[in-house]
Amino acid sequence: MPPMPIPVPTAEFRSHEILASIRQAFADKGFDGASMQDLARAAGMSVGNFYRYFPSKSAIVEAMVGMDLAEIERDFSEIGASSDPMAGLRAKILQRITEECREDGQLWAEITAAATRKPEIATASKKMEAAIVANLTTVFAKVTGRSVADATVRYVGHCELLVLLVKATAMRASQCGPAGSDLSRLVVRMIDQCLTDVSNDTARS
Repeated sequence: MPPMPIPVPTAEFRSHEILASIRQAFADKGFDGASMQDLARAAGMSVGNFYRYFPSKSAIVEAMVGMDLAEIERDFSEIGASSDPMAGLRAKILQRITEECREDGQLWAEITAAATRKPEIATASKKMEAAIVANLTTVFAKVTGRSVADATVRYVGHCELLVLLVKATAMRASQCGPAGSDLSRLVVRMIDQCLTDVSNDTARS
């Protein structure tokens, strides 16, 4: 029996590998501080080869946003398929503000700052937040028995608050360290109250 051929990584797979390897360097040095040479070095590549994948730092940020968005879409797919979507959503939000917030916070702080100067980055960032809100709305529609159109109007504030809490907690943790117990309890209480408000607002109530 002939040996199985070794799969050749696709360009998309290789791009994801590069993004994973440069993520911390990009966060540490910042959008303006990280040169393409710095990022190529972090990826273990020559600058010329690195430019074949990412012609600019803006292209890197857009690709990072796209990769994070794909992960978020997978998370929401699991939440939507679970027997208790609201419990699954709560668990995922708490995971984001505890285990993952320091890892992602500095990067998102840099992206937020760069978005004020680079329209293409602002567009990518807004696209991601809009996608998160849309996914939250879909979960809320399922839980409350409302149409997605109704939930979109009814819970837009709840969705935007949840996005704000996760993003702000992550960015604060990256700059100031983990939140104290009092602040952490308040954040969790706000998240729980937001989710409870939605859960109790069923179409039959």
